[in-house]
Order: sequence, then C-alpha cells, then structure tokens
Amino acid sequence: MTAAALPDVAGLTFEKALAELEVLVQRLERGDVPLEDSIAAYERGEALKARCAELLSIAEARVEKIRLSAEGRPIGTEPLDVERG
Repeated sequence: MTAAALPDVAGLTFEKALAELEVLVQRLERGDVPLEDSIAAYERGEALKARCAELLSIAEARVEKIRLSAEGRPIGTEPLDVERG
C-alpha cells in the first residue's frame, strides 16, 4: 500500500491504528525493508502510536469509578481521577 493510499491516521479507530502499527513493526523487525520505506514506515508508526495514545486518553477520561456507601453499596458514579505526570 502506498502512502497516498493509506487512510488518514486521524480518522482511524484504536483497533485499526493498532493493527496497522503491529504490521509495520513486524515489517521493520524482519529487516527486509529498503531504507526509504523503513523511514516512511517509522514515521507512519509514530503517527499511529500517537493516535492510539490519544484514543486511550479519551477512553480513560470516560471511565467511571463506582462510589460506595459506608455499607459498601454503590451510591453513584463519578469520573475517574487520572493524574497526569
């Protein structure tokens, strides 16, 4: 697949971005990719990695934790507090 035929990374779902990233890593690990193609694959891989990280961050922000009463019963939900460091 040529670079022009590749879908825009910004429009990929997490699953599609991860699957494409795995294929790129496998190709690069084999070591039979010409230098220019390796560079292009690495650049695409970096973009895919960033997309996966972005989508994971969005999903993480949506995760809710269950609040429990003193008796241990659920009393509601609240957004998960995520510390960024």
